[in-house]
Amino acid sequence: MTSQAFMAQLTIGLISGCFYAMLSMGLAIIFGLLNIINFAHGAQFMMAAFLTWIGLTQLGPWLGRPDLQVGFWWALLLAPFLVGLVGMAIERVFLRRLYHLDHLYGLLLTFGFALVMEGLFRYGFGVSGQGYEPPELLQGPVDLGFMLLPKYRVFVVVASLLVCFGTWYLFERTKLGAYLRAGTENPRLLQGFGVNVPVLITLTYGFGVALAGLAGVLAAPIMQITPLMGGNLLNIVFAVVVIGGLGSIFGSILTGLSLGLIEGLTKVIYPEASTVVVFIIMAIALLVRPAGLLGREV
Repeated sequence: MTSQAFMAQLTIGLISGCFYAMLSMGLAIIFGLLNIINFAHGAQFMMAAFLTWIGLTQLGPWLGRPDLQVGFWWALLLAPFLVGLVGMAIERVFLRRLYHLDHLYGLLLTFGFALVMEGLFRYGFGVSGQGYEPPELLQGPVDLGFMLLPKYRVFVVVASLLVCFGTWYLFERTKLGAYLRAGTENPRLLQGFGVNVPVLITLTYGFGVALAGLAGVLAAPIMQITPLMGGNLLNIVFAVVVIGGLGSIFGSILTGLSLGLIEGLTKVIYPEASTVVVFIIMAIALLVRPAGLLGREV
């Protein structure tokens, strides 16, 4: 394998790793602060991709104005916001009743929501893949020396890294992040200081879901948009969260990026193992450190 092919494959793996990191970070936030295993995360990722596709290609014809479209940059803001609102409604109406119960109840409920969402989109749009072109500003290639990489994929890497590390800084280095952590460890004490803990928890769940939505918008010009796109990705994302440590935001970012690179490299060295290498690493990590690489021991 030439050095150019090696670097090209690492670059492609980095793009996959960015999606793994963003999705697993949202899962880690929800579990770490709410103790809910959000099995609907993949469906919420899919929902944002479909909302973007609808806004860019279908909204105008539906309203009788073929020239009307939302635009990619507006969709990048609106789709995660709308998906986050749906998540907040789910948290307030359903999940709030389960916080005092075993984690299994939250997992089963969110799994049910995932099946309902996938079924609705499958009924409305079928199972054939949809897609759309990146915005005109991000079309065309960038010469990296060892390969020509589409501008849009460069944008995905930069935007994902900024969002990941910005979120980590928000939760780990700011006063708001301290409130969020305190709200899960001692909510009564925090409420005594005048903080509305239930609203804080709802906003946290909505933010974690919005991260999945943002990943869905970014992924839509790269992946085929189908009702099953989130479910197919969720297995790997759960493995990333487990390896990094349940509830560890930095662990999810680091593990997601690393596993994307490892998966990409495996496709060159031994392609048959590329679909299982993540789960092999997960098994080894759990044997060595059951709490995950950066998780806290119970």
